Amino acid sequence: MVALFEFGRPYTELGTVNPQPDSLGVDDHLVRAAQNGDRGAFGMLYARYARMVHGILLSRVPYSAVEDLVQDVFLQALPRLGSLRDISRFGGWIAAITRNRAMDFHRQSRPDVEFEEESTSATLEQQAPRTHSAAEAHAILEAIRSLPDTYREPLILRLVEGMTGPEIAARTGLTHGSVRVNLHRGMQHLREILGGKANPAAPPSASAKS
Repeated sequence: MVALFEFGRPYTELGTVNPQPDSLGVDDHLVRAAQNGDRGAFGMLYARYARMVHGILLSRVPYSAVEDLVQDVFLQALPRLGSLRDISRFGGWIAAITRNRAMDFHRQSRPDVEFEEESTSATLEQQAPRTHSAAEAHAILEAIRSLPDTYREPLILRLVEGMTGPEIAARTGLTHGSVRVNLHRGMQHLREILGGKANPAAPPSASAKS
């Protein structure tokens, strides 16, 4: 499943500025500084959370719309940041804005939304080499996107964005236990889906027809 990182590459690279797992909580002084108008601090928050925002969007909207919506989320968050009273909850707050932005995307009466949904695979094929790895990555991504939100989001964050379980919990504000359980169950469902595609039911034999 390494090829899935192709879909999150720009944000995986941004992730190199993230702290190590023992200090995953967002630095409160960054949020406070950003609330006081420090654009540099907000830029650092962007670098820390862009992968999470990208992953949540990728689990909910067409791939072709994700890049623009990542920018939209942070543009929406910037003027609202002053309303965040508990600065330690920045991760869950920006995650909620991301999910709401995805819902708004689907509510918009755009005639091309349905077309974009149907052409997601075609767009991916145009942007990635037509290799076995790319085809496999597309199949896995579509399989993940067919799962319930509970499993879809953490799997995208883990397999596409390269985030660890503890990092997902810290970034999204979820508990470690729920993330661990959802990743485990999600992987079970994903294996069942992919296993079914890899081993389709055999056609009935001649003797069975008679």
